[in-house]
Amino acid sequence: MKFEIDKHEKYVLLKPLDIEELNSEKAPKLKSEFNAIEVEGIRNVILDLSNVYTADESGISAILYGARMCRNNVGTFVLVGVASDLQKILGLSTTENYLNIVPTVTEAIDFVFMEEIERDLNNELGNE
Repeated sequence: MKFEIDKHEKYVLLKPLDIEELNSEKAPKLKSEFNAIEVEGIRNVILDLSNVYTADESGISAILYGARMCRNNVGTFVLVGVASDLQKILGLSTTENYLNIVPTVTEAIDFVFMEEIERDLNNELGNE
């Protein structure tokens, strides 16, 4: 499983390249990428699933793992390019309301920056 990894100051954009189904064979590789991102101290992750059309339980678990990792590090996790079949699976697994899902990478980047601004403002208000 190959990834396109685009690192920026405030976030990393992670895009699986050679899969159509995020399954039990490929999910551990995605979790490994999340672990590597966490070790680097990156707390905001945009996962571009535009090449992924479906996922099994292990795939959904890997996605949730990334979301938990970001939340535990006071960061933001955003899914982008989620295919309609995958959106249905996420909806059935009741995770859809738990995840930030936007249609485009540009919107995901905006979402991350808005969350960062909100966290900064909350920190400033809490320190006064």
